[in-house]
Amino acid sequence: MSRFDIGEDGWSRGVRRVPSPNFDVRAADTLIDLLVIHNISLPPDQFGGPYIADLFTNRLDCDAHPYFDRLRALRVSAHFLIRRDGEVIQFVSANDRAWHAGVSSFCGRERCNDFSIGIELEGTDFVPFEEAQYDALAELTWALRARYPLTDVAGHEHIAPGRKTDPGPFFDWAHFRKCLIQKEAVASALPMLRFLHG
Repeated sequence: MSRFDIGEDGWSRGVRRVPSPNFDVRAADTLIDLLVIHNISLPPDQFGGPYIADLFTNRLDCDAHPYFDRLRALRVSAHFLIRRDGEVIQFVSANDRAWHAGVSSFCGRERCNDFSIGIELEGTDFVPFEEAQYDALAELTWALRARYPLTDVAGHEHIAPGRKTDPGPFFDWAHFRKCLIQKEAVASALPMLRFLHG
């Protein structure tokens, strides 16, 4: 069993919960088969602080930083956030539809929010991610695959090319794949997850 074991309600047992109002119910019988990896930092290129959670819960003080003024009308969320130190925060049940992908398409299917789970990594397109983040991401991915029929993983940049660039050039897809294989080799007989990148 993973430390991030996912219950039938779609909530992980081993994370901090910060429920977001920015979600809706998936259509009945939706096959949740895509994992989407993002990055986020608020303010841009700065780590730590409450601002990401505040954004996802509509509590962001838009006067706290000049950049935040452009976010006043934004209503977004993700299912999970992985901080630089590997802490995992969950905002939306994985059973529900978080608002993370926007206008997007995967293998001819539009509206990726409908059938995907979104994981944000605290980071930017310009600095490497931390080992603790890869470790948490691999274990969380395994836990999600034990609950949902995930078959594919992609970056936001792959499902919204030209509009989004995350998780960016410093996300090491090969290393993530290696970490995931190591986790699953000792804990699971699940089929290999297909990577859109790498």
